[in-house]
Amino acid sequence: MASGKGQAFLDKFAEVSAKIGNQVHLRSLRDGFATIMPIYILAGIAVLINNVVFPLFLTGDGLAAAQYWGNAITQGTLSFAAILLCGVIGYCFAQNKRFGNAIACLVVSVCCLVIMFPQAVNTAVSNLTYAVSAGETGAATQTLEAVDIASTLGIAEDASVTTAATGVISTTNTGANGLFAGIIVSLVATTIFIKISSVEKLKINLGEGVPPAVGKSFNVMIPLLFTLSIFALVAALLHGIWGTNLMDIIATCVSAPLKDVMNAGPLAVIVIYTVANLLFCLGIHQSTISGVLAEPILTVLIVENMAFYAAGEAIPADHYMNMQIVNSFALIGGSGCTFMLLLDTFLFSKNKASRDIAKLSILPGIFNINEPVIYGYPIVYNVALMVPFVILPDIFIAVTYGLTCMGWISPCVVQAPWTTPPVLSALFSTGMDWRAAIWQVIEIAIGMAVWLPFMKVSERAQAKQLEEMQNAA
Repeated sequence: MASGKGQAFLDKFAEVSAKIGNQVHLRSLRDGFATIMPIYILAGIAVLINNVVFPLFLTGDGLAAAQYWGNAITQGTLSFAAILLCGVIGYCFAQNKRFGNAIACLVVSVCCLVIMFPQAVNTAVSNLTYAVSAGETGAATQTLEAVDIASTLGIAEDASVTTAATGVISTTNTGANGLFAGIIVSLVATTIFIKISSVEKLKINLGEGVPPAVGKSFNVMIPLLFTLSIFALVAALLHGIWGTNLMDIIATCVSAPLKDVMNAGPLAVIVIYTVANLLFCLGIHQSTISGVLAEPILTVLIVENMAFYAAGEAIPADHYMNMQIVNSFALIGGSGCTFMLLLDTFLFSKNKASRDIAKLSILPGIFNINEPVIYGYPIVYNVALMVPFVILPDIFIAVTYGLTCMGWISPCVVQAPWTTPPVLSALFSTGMDWRAAIWQVIEIAIGMAVWLPFMKVSERAQAKQLEEMQNAA
């Protein structure tokens, strides 16, 4: 354990990091993603079955019929992700702010997000169906092919013909591409709503003789109307003056730059996880930092990858870095890749206490749960073991990203459950790429080689401490 100025620095570092992780907006963001994580995992399983399992034994119409199942799940999860996340974050923010009507914040968040959607959607026209007799009810219809449309309009056959459709909402906005808008709108809308709700004169109190749900809804009716009106005014001004909408602005000015930061090589992700794992060594869970600074953006990227994969599209290079690279290849056995430490302990350790901890920890470790190792081995404040705990994930993030860029392993396209055991997690996350599984086995071997000398140093230090204690007694 550090002492003097070093200890004071570590304490201050931990204090500042904890304050960042507990900031109410960031904490609500982390809680929101954690709440709907099972939906993304279900979507990943459906995408994997649709694109890998069904094609093994089905073709043609049979394959299309079977894939309807997975497409239905994708439509209800990935295509609706922005609205789901928006509502859940609004709810979590209200809970973290200890606001008395959290469900109203969910409603406000979703309504405000939909208000900000464009009211007309430009869509490509491939075929045009029209009534032969416009004035006759039930008249026969005729379909005009894309080539004929181009000929009629006097444009090139390969030119894009679009039309503005009204009365529809594009899944581009409700799905993965709208996640950042959902995050921003939920936090802003809920903040405004809670602030207006604190004005006593705007509350409508129906007394105690009405059902609680009715009383609560009337209590926030005026603040709700004000909040929705504010967002509607913003949407109208953006459309009327600048001819744009909030979704396009956020996509250009917020989501694109944040994704660029994460995909300008693995440096940003490595820095965040270095700090996060160092904090874990000081007793503060790594999600305090990584869960609020990196995981939301990286999760958006893997969700978008699932949408690309489900549509049969190639994964763009700027989506190679995502949450699944971290979960599958840099957190083997949990934070710090402690699964390899457990294997070293079984094979090479002669320390009875360490072996007893390893016996208790190996089953959770297989499923990437490693708190028993971190606090029982222990790794917390164990300087010798802190080194591999921090550096191994950094190495694996960088190398896995490099292998993906070189095409040696496939990009991650499925958000597998974080408890998926090693090898299986590599297969599932890359759409069953056997090369990824081999790389993960190589990672385990590398991790064991890195952990071994530090484990030996730690055991020598423990033996020396025990000897000194016995001599002192």
